[in-house]
Amino acid sequence: MKKIIPKILGVALNLLAWIHPKAAGRRGFLLFCRPFRTPVTDKQKDFFDTADQSTITSEGVNVQVYRWGKGEKKVVFFHGWQSHSYRWKAYIDALPKDAYTIYALDAPGHGRSGGNFLSVPVYGTLIQKFIQDIGGAQTVVGHSLGSFSLIYTFFRNPSLPVDNVILMAPPGEASDFMTFYKDTLRLSNRAMKHIYQYFEQTYKVPPAYFSTKKFAASLSQKGLIIHDEGDDEAPYHYAVKINEVWKKSTLISTQGFGHNLKSPTVVEAVFKFIHESNHASLTVSEHNVN
Repeated sequence: MKKIIPKILGVALNLLAWIHPKAAGRRGFLLFCRPFRTPVTDKQKDFFDTADQSTITSEGVNVQVYRWGKGEKKVVFFHGWQSHSYRWKAYIDALPKDAYTIYALDAPGHGRSGGNFLSVPVYGTLIQKFIQDIGGAQTVVGHSLGSFSLIYTFFRNPSLPVDNVILMAPPGEASDFMTFYKDTLRLSNRAMKHIYQYFEQTYKVPPAYFSTKKFAASLSQKGLIIHDEGDDEAPYHYAVKINEVWKKSTLISTQGFGHNLKSPTVVEAVFKFIHESNHASLTVSEHNVN
């Protein structure tokens, strides 16, 4: 069924591209930016219940915010596509709550947040608003689309008050997403032409504008990039390119952890970077990546 649905959607968009080109462009673009929400399980709800919970509004959408700890140093986590804040449990458990105030947000269309649409600009607007609302952060951490959106945000707003940035499995080019989308739905060149046109009408730039290598060249914060060499969703070579242009960054390459980078080794690396960057005398707490 999972393979049939994309084919049906693709056939419908290809047909619509002949009948009503503008509608095909709009619907294709909206579908491209529509995540399939991952349900929150009872186990995950129990973890979220350990946090102070609130909501903020970004571009008319209610966004779920979780907060742990009351420490002086602020750390903020931004998840990737079709995920939610539970993906950060091991990292949150590892950080001492007396030294850090830790935040995690469910992106629009994800977890317990409202909406059904997410793009890099939409995520970027949320990131900028939240960082400003909390008065800045010592460290921000992103995974996958969260990483892409962080780089984009700092490219557009270089003065945002953040000292350190951690990128996990960052993608490279928006055009790669478009190609994957075309291949998955088996869209015709005609349908893609109208989707591209709607994209440019919406954001006033072509998809090629969204390039992590270009955005990363402007980063001034101290940074850590973690990427698995066998990542089959966000190719490893993009991490190398980002590292080359981001002068204050360090690249940690892993093997066997895949795109999700689910490993205690990665948790330790993130904790160590946060700890050393903030010059705090801390001991890592026990954590579980399950």
